[in-house]
Amino acid sequence: MIKMKAKKWILSKNFCGQPTEENLSLVEFEIPEQLKENEVLLQAVYLSVDPYMKVWKKKEGQTMIGEQLSEVIESKNPIFPKGTMVLSHAGWITNYKSKGDDLNFIRFDLGKTPISYTLGVLGMTGATAYFGLKKCNPKQGEVFLVSCAAGAVGSIVGQLAKLKGLKVIGLVGSDEKVKFCKDIGFDQVFNYNSCNINEEIKLVVPDGVDVYFDNAGGTFYSSIIENNMKNNGRVLVCGSIQTYCCEDPSKYEKDNLSVIDFRSSDYWNDWPKAYNEMNKLIQEGKLIVKEKVYHGFDQMKNAFYVKV
Repeated sequence: MIKMKAKKWILSKNFCGQPTEENLSLVEFEIPEQLKENEVLLQAVYLSVDPYMKVWKKKEGQTMIGEQLSEVIESKNPIFPKGTMVLSHAGWITNYKSKGDDLNFIRFDLGKTPISYTLGVLGMTGATAYFGLKKCNPKQGEVFLVSCAAGAVGSIVGQLAKLKGLKVIGLVGSDEKVKFCKDIGFDQVFNYNSCNINEEIKLVVPDGVDVYFDNAGGTFYSSIIENNMKNNGRVLVCGSIQTYCCEDPSKYEKDNLSVIDFRSSDYWNDWPKAYNEMNKLIQEGKLIVKEKVYHGFDQMKNAFYVKV
C-alpha cells in the first residue's frame, strides 16, 4: 500500500505562562493514500494561529488545535471533488482524511479578495468583530473603547465602529501599534506601556465610555469598568489575552473569563451575510486588513510564539 508522508505539530507539554520550546513538537507520520468510499484526502493550504490556543488544555500528544483552509487532493466523495477548497478544524496537520462531515465550503463570494482572509477577517475573527459590535447595539456619536486594538479582532471591530459613526479609542502595547491604529482611522490610541490609560481616557472622554469591547481581561477588565464607564454603559467580554499566558491568573482580582458573554459561533448561520458586507468594504478600501503570512509548515511554532 502506497503511503504519503505528512507532518503535524503536537502538544508535548501543556502551556503554563509564555509558550516555550518544550510545549510543541513537530512529528512526521505516514497516511495510506488509498481511499475508502466517500473519503477525501486533504492538504493544508493555510492554517490559523490565534491567542486562544494558549489556554488550550488537552492531553499531551494530541495534534495542536486550529482552523485550516485545505484543498482536496484525492477524492471518492462526489460532494467534495478533487480541487475543492474547504475549511475545517483539523488542527496543525499537513494532510488528513475525511468523509466530509467535518468540512465546510466557503459560503460566500470572495471575488478578488485573497483566499487566506477566510481564516481571518472573513473567518472566525472577523465574525467575532462583526457580531460582537452588533451585540453592543452601537449608536452614532457614542464612545467606543477596544483593548488589544491592533489585533485581529480589535483592528476590525474598531474600524466597523468608526464606519457606524462612533468615536473610537484603542488600547495597544507599542508605539508601532499606536501608529497602525491611527492609520486605519481610530480617533485616539494609547500605549498602555507608556501612559496611565485611565487618566488618558478621562482627558479625551471626560463623560466616560459608552461601549467597552474587552479583548484583554485581567487588570484592563476591572480598571476600565471601575474608572471609565458611563452609567448604563455596555461591556462586551470577548477575550482575555492578558491572562492567557499568566502562570497564576488568581493574582487578578477579577477575571473576565468567568463572565465571558460572547461567542461568534452562536451566529454561525449569519456568517455569510457578515462576510459579504465586510468583503464589500474591503474591496472598496473602507476596511483595512493587516495580514502576516509565514511560509512553510515548519514555521507554525514561530508564528504562534509571537507575543500579541
